[in-house]
Amino acid sequence: MSQQFSVPAAAIATTPTGVQQLVPLCQASETVLWLSTALAQQLPLPLPGVTHQVYSNSLAQALTQAWPEYKGFIFCLATGAVVRLVAPLLKDKASDPAVVVLDEQSQFAISLCGGHQAGGDRLTQAVAAYTGATPILTGAANRLQMPGVDTWGLPFGWQRGSGNWTGVSAAIAAAKPIQIIQEAGSTLWQKTLPDPQRFQFGWPEHTALSQEISPEPAARVWISPLQRRFSDQALKAQWHPRVLWVGVGCERGTSQALIETAIAQVCQAHHLSTAAIAGIASIDLKADEVGLVQLSQERYWPLCCFTAAELGAMAVPTPSAVVEAAVGTPSVAEAAALLAARQHSTADNAVLRVSKQIVRQAEQPGAVTVAIAEAEREYLGRSGKLWLVGTGPGSLSQITPAAKGAIAGADVVIGYKLYVDLIQPLLHPSQIVEAMPITQERDRAERAIELAQWGLTVAVISSGDCGIYGMAGLVLELLQAQDLKDLAQQVQVFPGISALQAAAARVGAPLMHDFCAISLSDLLTPWLVIEQRLQAAAAADFVVALYNPKSQKRTKQIAQAQQIFLQHRSAATPVALVQSAYRDDESVTLTTLAEFLQHPIDMLTTVLIGNHSSQRYGPWIVTPRGYLS
Repeated sequence: MSQQFSVPAAAIATTPTGVQQLVPLCQASETVLWLSTALAQQLPLPLPGVTHQVYSNSLAQALTQAWPEYKGFIFCLATGAVVRLVAPLLKDKASDPAVVVLDEQSQFAISLCGGHQAGGDRLTQAVAAYTGATPILTGAANRLQMPGVDTWGLPFGWQRGSGNWTGVSAAIAAAKPIQIIQEAGSTLWQKTLPDPQRFQFGWPEHTALSQEISPEPAARVWISPLQRRFSDQALKAQWHPRVLWVGVGCERGTSQALIETAIAQVCQAHHLSTAAIAGIASIDLKADEVGLVQLSQERYWPLCCFTAAELGAMAVPTPSAVVEAAVGTPSVAEAAALLAARQHSTADNAVLRVSKQIVRQAEQPGAVTVAIAEAEREYLGRSGKLWLVGTGPGSLSQITPAAKGAIAGADVVIGYKLYVDLIQPLLHPSQIVEAMPITQERDRAERAIELAQWGLTVAVISSGDCGIYGMAGLVLELLQAQDLKDLAQQVQVFPGISALQAAAARVGAPLMHDFCAISLSDLLTPWLVIEQRLQAAAAADFVVALYNPKSQKRTKQIAQAQQIFLQHRSAATPVALVQSAYRDDESVTLTTLAEFLQHPIDMLTTVLIGNHSSQRYGPWIVTPRGYLS
């Protein structure tokens, strides 16, 4: 099972009905179901696919115990009861978990608190997707159809810095002029802004001509590794992308305290925020340096170590013959910082922000050398995921709850524009949505892999079932070709109702006996191969679903397919033409093998050709299985 919610969550119910509503959520994610002893005795435990926790004290006491363990709580009980339970535990919006309330009929999912910073709104949307409930989001950002300013950088691992976040949020909600100064980090978040023209990007002297006469901004947002000190009265807030890699050299046995102090002093002297630190880098001789390892683990900073040969190949501003004589390379701190930063940059776009600085303290033995490089791309600090999602024939009602949950839980949604448009109501403002033309399947797959390698959770959508003429195969092929075994472990496939299933459901039961699917598109498969498969299927008396039967340029293949089937089957064989199944412009035509070319057929049509026993029965086609024989 994979975690599809934006935060690790616990689900709490006090009645069997409530449990029934929460079980699908728990089965599809790592959410833990909390049950009282009395309620557990009424249930057939263990529940399939559900991890549960039984508490013997009161719910209030159990909640107090669980409160620091989870980032989100999903309650299936009365809103008033939840308010009374969580009120004594709430502290502030920066530390409170997400709290979602679901009613026992799954009509409404309410984002009660922690909507922005704790991911409550996203959790609410995921819960609603699984249960069919209507999500209730009351924050001003939702009215504006944009993510809250205090969530912009969360998918990218940014750290919130100082500033008046409440005041800046209020200014945005009031549609006042806002200036955004971004000096580092991804600009993908800008795709989530419904109206970027509302904002002034860059320094005043760098703004576009059309913005030169814009009013003085009511608020400013800095996105930078620098630590800004605010002196004027304008509302300001800071995001710190994790782009700084700190190269460290030290004597053996140097304490964690001295290393930490040295890094803090160097950052302060150069006005850099320690919140922007991505990780530490050094020579491989220091991979077991106790103080360095302890600091890395405590601050959740990865420790990257390089060989002397790797470090020696780097051009640095202040090489040292003494260092080279000691460890085999003229630079440790500067070279290690640059090498680590280049792993998160294209070409040679990593830059050395701070050349080596040596820090000593009278009361501490040893010395620490610190250098800082800035990477082009921020470090996210987590493994990415690839979710390959089948969205069914087109109607939202035909998408599985698991697929809806995956779409709601993704940082990025990538797909063919038509299919993205069809699932628009499932998307939310904080998501990055990349819609591409129909012929760019490989581009979509490569883009999804690139973003997942970076650390984002990416949903690649396909209509129907993603594994039947969809994107799942291409993505997995590319992962194999690039030998990305680790990322392949993070792939999850969410099946959907395929086109042939949807078409069959619209005309009865034509697939009751053996059947097959054949695509008539010769873009990737030679026509000779397709023709051989048509001959084999027709001769074997399979019911056949034809995908991609006809396009504006490709018109002859469907006629050739008809002739092949007429060699083996009666001209009166039932044929169904189902166009845009379950969509607003759906069209269903029942005809025969001899006459079906007289009707409109296009790329959105699925053609179902019956076998020798398929029969028309009023508005239906049925292929007998043999039960009445």
